[in-house]
Amino acid sequence: MRARIQTRLGRLLPHGPVDVLVQVALMWATYMAYRVVRGWIDDPQGAAAAFQNARAIIDIERSLGIFVEPHLQRLIGPTGIAADAASWIYLNAQVTVTLGAFAYLYLRHNHSFYFVRNMFIVSWLIALVGYALLPTAPPRFFPEWGFVDSVADFTGVQPDSLAATALFNPYAAVPSMHVAFAMMIGVPLAMLTRHRVVRRFWACYPVLVSLVIVVTGNHFIIDAVLGALTALAAASAAVWLARAHPAWGFRSELARA
Repeated sequence: MRARIQTRLGRLLPHGPVDVLVQVALMWATYMAYRVVRGWIDDPQGAAAAFQNARAIIDIERSLGIFVEPHLQRLIGPTGIAADAASWIYLNAQVTVTLGAFAYLYLRHNHSFYFVRNMFIVSWLIALVGYALLPTAPPRFFPEWGFVDSVADFTGVQPDSLAATALFNPYAAVPSMHVAFAMMIGVPLAMLTRHRVVRRFWACYPVLVSLVIVVTGNHFIIDAVLGALTALAAASAAVWLARAHPAWGFRSELARA
């Protein structure tokens, strides 16, 4: 009986329970770093800088002719079925989907899990620098430009409530980690899956999330672009780390191709 339990546990946890605790500790450490950085900018001066930086992004996008976020939100509709669907995806993409993907990768594709983990750690460190140096308010804080907070309308929870601010930094818009997370989950899963439909879904997942963050009034287009660049930089760092530590490599038939 003990041998059976050990065999099943070995299949479920390829490197044992200690390794699971290590991975959880790493994720917890990154979250605590986020909380520390949040404390730096969660004061009146930080909030003022966040609004100033957001207005600068609006000016840049207007000068480039890409300030289309209000038009996209009106096209989808700030309320209704489409807006509610976008809000639901926004609420679940960064936590529920990401944690589920992490668990799946660890249990079913453990040989590639550590590469993805390293991408996330590096991307989060980059994001913390961005949040500290460039706190930015999201579009939903600018109703004068026609933005509506679709997520607040969907949940009934106001953005300045304790329930919202206790979990999320309202001025952490640059870079968009929704987009970075979507890329770092979507691309690996698309490369690992054998099913064509599932592969296409995960390949399109970053595009879907990029649209969602814009139409819900949570990010500017520039935020999304910087989020994608953050994911690419993190992937490059993960490749470099894998060369130094081969066990942290990413292995799949498509990856080798």
